[in-house]
This record gives sequence, structure tokens and C-alpha cells, in this order.
Amino acid sequence: MNYIGVDVGTSSARACVVSDTGSILATCVEEITIWNPKSDFYQQSSTNIWNAVVRSIQRSLAESSVDPKSIKGIGFDATCSLVVLDENFLPLTVSIDGDKDQNIIMWMDHRAERQVGVINATAHPVLDTVGGTMSLEMQMPKLMWLKENLPDTWAKIGHLMDLPDFLTWKSTGSLSRSLCSTICKWGYDGGKGWSDDFLSLINLSDLVIDDHLKIGNQVQRPGTACGSGLLQEVAASLGLPANTPVGTSLIDAHAGALACLGCCPSGKTWTSEIENSLVIIAGTSTCHIICSKKGTFVPGVWGPYHSAILPEMWVNEGGQSATGKLMDFITFTHPSFSTIQELAKEKCVHPYDFLNQHIQDMANQTNLPSAAHLTQNVHIWPDFHGNRSPLADPSLKGMVCGLTLSSSLDDLAILYLAMVQALAYGTKHIVSEMERCGHVISSIYFCGGLRSNSLYMKTHSDVLGLPLILPDTEQSVLLGAAILGAAASGQFESLEEAMFSMGGQGQIIFPDNSDKRFHEKKYHVFLEMLKDQRKYQSLMKE
Repeated sequence: MNYIGVDVGTSSARACVVSDTGSILATCVEEITIWNPKSDFYQQSSTNIWNAVVRSIQRSLAESSVDPKSIKGIGFDATCSLVVLDENFLPLTVSIDGDKDQNIIMWMDHRAERQVGVINATAHPVLDTVGGTMSLEMQMPKLMWLKENLPDTWAKIGHLMDLPDFLTWKSTGSLSRSLCSTICKWGYDGGKGWSDDFLSLINLSDLVIDDHLKIGNQVQRPGTACGSGLLQEVAASLGLPANTPVGTSLIDAHAGALACLGCCPSGKTWTSEIENSLVIIAGTSTCHIICSKKGTFVPGVWGPYHSAILPEMWVNEGGQSATGKLMDFITFTHPSFSTIQELAKEKCVHPYDFLNQHIQDMANQTNLPSAAHLTQNVHIWPDFHGNRSPLADPSLKGMVCGLTLSSSLDDLAILYLAMVQALAYGTKHIVSEMERCGHVISSIYFCGGLRSNSLYMKTHSDVLGLPLILPDTEQSVLLGAAILGAAASGQFESLEEAMFSMGGQGQIIFPDNSDKRFHEKKYHVFLEMLKDQRKYQSLMKE
């Protein structure tokens, strides 16, 4: 028996074929288009994305050489982007220039800053499930922006979906929504449903017309079967049997958490409960997810969400809005980046692998205790795209202290190292707040695109002082999606059984405590930079 997992990330759609033991047999990637017409506006096309999904599934099936009849379930995950359709399920523009194909406001879009301020000023109880402050990356502020700025689009809206739910609808025809998407990004209450008074308070009551909710009537737990499975025409295009079960979706980071929590380190020397394990899903942005048996409110951290991933488990989710994207920005815009590219190409390595080695070479030529100390006089506050957690403040900006007139390769390497450290201190800030509010964290699971960056992972382990579990599979998010399909197939008794059966093994990276005092001092500077920025903001307001 085999399963298909599909992950739609920020810039690509990926599909994989996975065995019932969690072995990935084939993976294929298709690029998707992003439009960035102005600062803070990021848009995509659901047509472009679905076509990429179809191609990635077709290619992964062909490369796996498995019998299509052996595919017993399909699961989808995606970024929490907003898909806008009319009553006939055709795309409606979200673009200020009217391009009808651009019908998705991406998760990273920050156009709705004024609207999220209005929502947060209500202090409505709905905000208690998002750490007390709704993020402008969530859907309600984006809907308010659409209503206020694109009235023609608003008047024609028939269906509004999170991108993961769009994928299950497109494949099955089912309009069911995922509890994960609705509770995490839409202000839905798993026990009480949609809040009519909240929608009225923010002037979105017209989302409900004659008991038809444009935002969905039926909400299901992740892994629950959607409708009757694959539609006949979709199945034919994919080369799969009609009615193949499709699991209710997850947000992409949550799919990564699902797969990681099923991973058991090989030869592990300690035991760690699920609720004591933080999962870091690091890519374009980073999410910090922890499950617990008891709901825990953490100011500035999303949640607690009930059953958003696993049944009867609560979820808290911290995050950094720009991590991989920020590292790329700092690195790619530096005058010496072209030199790095050429040298890395000569050695047949990735530019970041080259930088990581160059940093070590620099340290070897000094009397410093370790490479970490190269940044003793360079400090960065990494919120170039605002702070998601634990401050929940989109107005914060990036800061760099310690710049010189140098633009050499060594200068780039030190800036890059300082950025990696700053992102680790940002994670420490989130973890500290989680622990202050009652979470006990004893280990870290790590997945996502940045798992391939050894410096990034080691720095996080050293800064947090915690062991890091690195799953053997490099595709945890895709595996998590496949686990949803496995749960929907009926071949497993529950989502948890599928998770543990397919989660695989991993290796443990232990922290190096020799730089503990150095990182403590750098973290103190990190927090002082926050105070400085807020002081500057206050001075300029005066």
C-alpha cells in the first residue's frame, strides 16, 4: 500500500509517493508564480497552483513506478493563503490592477495592517485563541481589506477558502474545511463554531447569506475523509482510481509537525513525551509548534488551538515571519555575493555551505574560542518583516549594529553568521515565553528547507541548550501530508496510528555548551535592541 502527499509551499508545489512505512519512493517539484506588485502585497493564482499540483503528482507517480491501484489515500497541505472564488468557483481578482488570475492573497502579504489594528482594538474573546492579538497574516483582516478596497470583487464572492481547503475541494468537490485552517487562521471556535457577533463587530456579517457561509459550513478534523474521494475527472487526469480517499488537510507547518512527532530517534538515550517536544519548521518563514494535553495561553503566541493537529491535543504556534527569506536578502544583496557564488560553484557546493565552511576557516585563523565569537561586535534584530511572536508587532523593523566600510567576503560571512544567531535568539525569545506560561520543553524536532543548513541547526541547538532531533527523511512536510491520506484511507485505525507507523527514525544533535556564556550575552544585547527600537519609535512620535 502506498500514499501520495502534496505540499504547496510559498514558491513551489511538491508531490511524493510514500509507502505505508513512511519511505518516500519519489518526489517531484513544480514552481509556482508569485506576484509582488508593491511593497507588502504578495499574490498567487489558484489555477497556476492547481496545474502545478497535477503535474507534480503525475511526475511523482511516473518516477515511483508503483501501480496506481496501490495508492490508497492522498493528503494535502499548503500555506495559509486566502483563495477567492465567485459563485461558480471561478477566480476573482485580489489585485489592485484587476488581474483576474491573481485570486490568492498570500500568507506573507501584509497589506491589511490598518484592518488588523481595528480587529485587535475590539478585544473580542475570539482573540483569546491567537495569543490575544490577531496577525495580519490571518484571513479576517485580509477580508476586511478586500471589502474596503475591492468592492467589485467583494460583491461577486461566492466562496472563500484557505489554500489547503481549496486543494481538497478541487480534488473531491467537497466544501468541507479543515479544523486546522479555520481555527488557526479564521477565528473559528472548535466548540462553538463561527462567532456571529465577531463577524458583525468587524463588519463582515455579509459572509453569511441565507445560512450559506462563504467561509464554510462543515469543518472536519485533519485526516478525516473528504467527500467520496477523488472526483472521476480529477482521478483520470492524475492516472489514479476514482474515489481514492483524500484526507482533510493541514497547514504546511502543521503537516511537518505531524510527521516529526511520529519520528523516533534511532538509538535514543532518553524518552520525550509529545507535549515536551517543540517542532521547528524552518523555511521561508519559521513556525514553532508544540502540542499539549492542556490548553496554555501564551501572549503573542498563536493558540491554544484544540485538535488542530492531533485529536484532543492543544496547539501553540510561535513563528518568525521571515527566516530563509531574510537570510537570502542579507546574503544576496551583499556586494560580495557574486564572489561567493563563483567560489561555491567551483567547489560544487551551495553558497550557504561555502559560507559555513568559510566561517570555520576564519575562526581557525584566530585565537577565538569558537566561530560563534566572530560576531562579538555585530548584532542584528531580525524583524525585517515585522514580529510574529512573541511580540505580535508588525511595526517592528530590522536593525544591524556594528557595520563598517568593509564589503569583503569576510564581512558577508560575519553578517550571515550574525543573522543566523539573531534568528536563533528570536526562537529563544519565543521558547522563553512558552516556558514562562507553563510549557516544559526538553527537545526540539527540526524540519523544513533550512534543515539542510548545518550552521542554522547547530546554532539553534547551542542557543537553546536542547537536543535537536533531525528526522531521517528530508521531506517531513510532504510525509505529514501523506500521513493525512493514510488516515483517510481506513488502513489505520487513527491519525495517531498512521503518524507513528510512518514517522520513521532520526538522529540526535546535542548542544555544545562551551559557548553558553557568549550566547547569553548576545541574547541580552538582542533584547536591548528591542528596547532601543521602541524608544526610537516613541521619540519620533513625540
